[in-house]
Amino acid sequence: MKFWKKATAAAAGVLLLAGLAGCSSSSASSKKASSSSVKQTTVTLWAGGSQNVKDGMSKIVSAFNASPEGKKYHLNLEFILSGTSAASLQDRLVAAKKAGQKKTNYDLILASDSDYAAYTQLGGKSIFEKYDKSQISNLKNDKATISAGKGYLVPYRGTTVVLAYDSAKVKNPPKTAKELYAWIKANPGKFAYNTPESGGAGAAFVQTAVYNYLPKAALTSSDTKWANQWNKGLSLLKSLNSSMYKSGGKVVYPNKNQGTMDLLANGQVEMIPAWQDMTTMALTAGTLPKTVKMTQISPAFTGNLDSLVIPSIGSNKKGAEAVMNFMLSKKAQNILVDTMAAIPVIDQKEITSDNLKYIKGLNAKDFRFSSTGNLATQLIQKWDSEIGNGVK
Repeated sequence: MKFWKKATAAAAGVLLLAGLAGCSSSSASSKKASSSSVKQTTVTLWAGGSQNVKDGMSKIVSAFNASPEGKKYHLNLEFILSGTSAASLQDRLVAAKKAGQKKTNYDLILASDSDYAAYTQLGGKSIFEKYDKSQISNLKNDKATISAGKGYLVPYRGTTVVLAYDSAKVKNPPKTAKELYAWIKANPGKFAYNTPESGGAGAAFVQTAVYNYLPKAALTSSDTKWANQWNKGLSLLKSLNSSMYKSGGKVVYPNKNQGTMDLLANGQVEMIPAWQDMTTMALTAGTLPKTVKMTQISPAFTGNLDSLVIPSIGSNKKGAEAVMNFMLSKKAQNILVDTMAAIPVIDQKEITSDNLKYIKGLNAKDFRFSSTGNLATQLIQKWDSEIGNGVK
């Protein structure tokens, strides 16, 4: 009898264990099925600019795809290098919008507040879609304030054009725009700026020279009336032309931001306008002499708040918002400071990158921003016709 009870108890125990194992197996299968049922979709980020921007965005793409959100969305990067013959991102997106294209892979693009004005001027306000704040929890950490595109643009990094100079040759760098122009004339051939169409450093130099003669409001206006007041600034740039860097006896305006930086690195010039982030990365990489320093003049060269914005003709808004949220994370912001020497938009206390030492004292909220819409392109065209192709 005792034996029968023990056997019955043992059998019951086996059945119980089998049942539990079955439940566990069923639960595991359920979880596996649930996990496999999450369909990964693709998000395409479009960007343009110099090689340093491409390098930084490539690192961001890898980090996002390795993050938990990467299981839901696979991030791709489409990049257009500045200074090439390829159609610009703005031209492509505006053309696609005007052609009535929908559900394209223009899911998310990089654009500054200045770019935003040009996009909406050319493609209409409906070219972009508002983001859903509830999907971007890290937005509360974004300290940057944009001058245009509120509700559309999510700023993710700051940068500005500075005066980069060789301190071994220039002991007392200019402190004001007026002093800079005097220095250029007093040191012919020792200064260069790139063609404004090929890079933002040259564009900032031209815009600053022109808009220093205009009211402050002009820098954030796309009103064509301001174009009638460009003459003083353009005359100044013409007067500087003969003092620019020369090669073979002829004035040369280098192609791309990197072009002028190469001249500074090789000692062919002593001073250039340059992006703060590019200069910092060149110093850390050792491609610029250690004697190269950075300073800002007054009035300052214009800076940028680079942002993310969702085109209305894209096909993955939720995925785009997930990328926006990731870009404001501590991990992404540190990647940007590490790879691009970007000025972070979150509290700098959250930044552990060694590059932080180069950007101390630089704060995105102190930048001199511009948002002139299509006037920026018109000014470049004016420079091309009156200066770049020979002073007229």
